[in-house]
Amino acid sequence: MLAESNNPDGKRGRHSKWYWITWAALALLVAIGIAIVVAIHYAEPILRARVIETLSVHFHGPVELTSFHVSVADGFQVSGAGLKVFGNFDPNIHQPGIQPLIGVDEFRFQAGIVNLLHTPMRIHRVYLKGLLLNIPPKQQRDGGLNVKKSKIKIYVDEFVCDQAALVINTSQPDKLPLEFDIRQLRMQRIGPAEALHFDASLINPKPVGEIQSSGFFGPWQPDEPRNTPLKGSYSFSNADLSTIRGIGGTLSSTGEYEGKLGEIIVDGKTETPDFRIATGGRVLPMQTEFHAEVDGTSGDTYLNPVKAKIQQSWLVATGSVVRVKDSGGHRVLLDVRVSPARIGDLLELGVRTDPPVMSGAVELATKFDLPPGGADVADRLQLDGSFHISDAHFSNDKVQSKVNALSLRSEGKPREAKAGTGDDVPSDMTGTFTLRDGLLSFSQLRFEMPGTIVDLRGEYSLDGNQFDFHGTARMKAKLSHMVGGWKSMLLKPADPFFSKNGAGTQLPVKVTGTKSAPHFGLDFGHKGDSVQSEVEHKDD
Repeated sequence: MLAESNNPDGKRGRHSKWYWITWAALALLVAIGIAIVVAIHYAEPILRARVIETLSVHFHGPVELTSFHVSVADGFQVSGAGLKVFGNFDPNIHQPGIQPLIGVDEFRFQAGIVNLLHTPMRIHRVYLKGLLLNIPPKQQRDGGLNVKKSKIKIYVDEFVCDQAALVINTSQPDKLPLEFDIRQLRMQRIGPAEALHFDASLINPKPVGEIQSSGFFGPWQPDEPRNTPLKGSYSFSNADLSTIRGIGGTLSSTGEYEGKLGEIIVDGKTETPDFRIATGGRVLPMQTEFHAEVDGTSGDTYLNPVKAKIQQSWLVATGSVVRVKDSGGHRVLLDVRVSPARIGDLLELGVRTDPPVMSGAVELATKFDLPPGGADVADRLQLDGSFHISDAHFSNDKVQSKVNALSLRSEGKPREAKAGTGDDVPSDMTGTFTLRDGLLSFSQLRFEMPGTIVDLRGEYSLDGNQFDFHGTARMKAKLSHMVGGWKSMLLKPADPFFSKNGAGTQLPVKVTGTKSAPHFGLDFGHKGDSVQSEVEHKDD
């Protein structure tokens, strides 16, 4: 046994065995390396072909793919760039450069070698950058978005995307395409032919603010995208209203939506603690609640209704917000009712006077038309409506004292009027108005107080720097009874000339000047008695 252990030939045998094992292992590693190289070599065209075939079959149209690479540096990873998917176009007509239905600047995903051999191939997650979804007009969708039902070669569980854009085109010449810029988008497939769950983050262009939304979208209806269902919730935070000229404040909004892409029902609310209009300058809190129907394929929105609260005043509006091509913005058309409300709240918001020129309860109904444009809201806003203010008092003591004195004289109490005794007299105001270019024009303005009815026509600028009203004042007392002492005797012969239409006295009057220096007086020199004629006709 000892002799055998010292046999040099046995030692060489053992060394020879390990020698061949080592070389076999090296050969195996080389073979594996060659296999990997071969797998990569063949995986790239196989995967490229599957990607193109899947998209081409699914959308029944040509597909372009600029670059496609497979790497094992960090697992089995696939990347590509310049992907364009075209719709159901005639391949004999199709040429590069036509706007695609889907475009992807860059994409990447990981896949196993074994999974590569399976059909369908299942991919857990695909990362996209620069995704474009370009929906053609309805008239072109029957061909361009025809999705062919066939066996899918690649099945993806989740898409994660940076910088996505959805463009919904229109064939209407008076409207622009609807564009959605999405900063981040994550979509997860729930199951075959089922809705996608999504989480999206985007920046709203005007007013500028961040929108977060999550919900369910689909399944996609290729023949009529308007019928694609969706449901979700959103939050809109830190929206800078100053990006809309003429207004300001920071808006936040939350809500829920449900329906179809062409008819989305949205219920939400907004909070703007520092809302302001440029013409007023005063900061006031505003809250709104709204129920709206949104056409997701055009961006047109129909409000029914919007309820807004400004301090103690309520506003209810119904109408539409529709995109206009020529100006590249939206036109807002509303029917607005204000009640219950305080005139002071409205004046604080829209008129640069401190304090507001008057207080009292107000009811208002108006047509609201805000066309798009670069000018301030106050300069673009157009109104046509009517109002009623009850129990009004003027904040300017000089103005209110003149109202008090006029009321006393109109009731035949000149001594009390001269002495300035008695309480402040409440007033009622009714009117019909229009607003154009920041100027309020009143075709009818009636001012009533005990003993007096004043009918006026005129204009008033929202900045408070222009008053120009003319009309008639009808008093209960005769002219001679409105003054005391010897003036009463002198005016008595004139009473018959000024007693008209059942009034003791009827006089032409005017209100002119500015908010800081209003002027009230007789207006015998003013030409035109249209207001007086209307009053006479109404009384007859």
